[in-house]
Amino acid sequence: MIHTRPSRLTRRDALQILAAGIASTALPAFAQWPDRAIKIIVTFPPGGSSDVLARVMAEQLAKKLGQPVVVDNKPGAGGTIGGALVASSPADGYTLMLSNTTPIALGPFTLDKLPYDPVTGFTHVAYLGAAPLVVMASKPSGLKTFADFEALARKEGRIDFGSGGPGSVGHIHGELLKKVTGINMVHVPYRGGAPMTTDLIANTIPVGIDVITSYVPFFKSGQLVPLAVTGTQRSPLMPDVPTMVELRQPKLVLENFFGLSGPARLPPDVVTRLNAACNEVLAMPEIQKKLTELGIVAKPETVAVFNGFVKEQVDVLGPTVKGAGIKL
Repeated sequence: MIHTRPSRLTRRDALQILAAGIASTALPAFAQWPDRAIKIIVTFPPGGSSDVLARVMAEQLAKKLGQPVVVDNKPGAGGTIGGALVASSPADGYTLMLSNTTPIALGPFTLDKLPYDPVTGFTHVAYLGAAPLVVMASKPSGLKTFADFEALARKEGRIDFGSGGPGSVGHIHGELLKKVTGINMVHVPYRGGAPMTTDLIANTIPVGIDVITSYVPFFKSGQLVPLAVTGTQRSPLMPDVPTMVELRQPKLVLENFFGLSGPARLPPDVVTRLNAACNEVLAMPEIQKKLTELGIVAKPETVAVFNGFVKEQVDVLGPTVKGAGIKL
């Protein structure tokens, strides 16, 4: 039997072997991400502002990432059904959420027990933009100003208002409006903005509150009447409509933010790539124009800035919701 002596391993050889070993064990999981379709969960029914934005982003992200990006609507419980689904999904970058104010900073706090931690229960990947809410009236109601709305409510002793669903940002704002002004407002929940719009146009309900995004065409056609916007500045889409600040109601300022979030502990390389892709899409002039037409101000941000923003929103709005005693 012939025994051969192993050749001496140089330091350089050892480092190369170590590097190859690390690559072979660490890279396969995410080096090829994405290698299949990505799903974006929308926590509201089709037709609303989150749904519209999600579909705009999905179309462009599919081109940037080279894989299909599909939108899946999971409405209910103030956005927390969809939120809980995403929070409990594998942290592999294939299940994301079109996050916004409702499932992050409002809905969870309407429940007796938090269904997830809105800050640490997710990886908040990209800030997409924000839009104010609008208090609007049906044309047959005869309401033309916010003062008209207040006068009618006080005269009748109550007024019904619609929103896109229980625990939605419109519902929360209506409850806050009720608390701040003392008006007796009765909430009429809908399964999304589309059915509420139908009833508003038919004057089944006189007033609705929702994110401005989906309603601009109805304001332009005269089918609905905007009474006030809830941002700090007038909307360029409706420069004649006053803000809550101008109406001396600063406590009623509320904007709906939009972002892209995933389960906690998403791989850093996936987060980096998603953030970059989102920011590239938001920088496209045609996308900025489309979002502006919908009332959304697009604003690319870093991951760190978005996470700080989310924490700030939760710290401010969470106690507000609890303090108002709003429950689902």
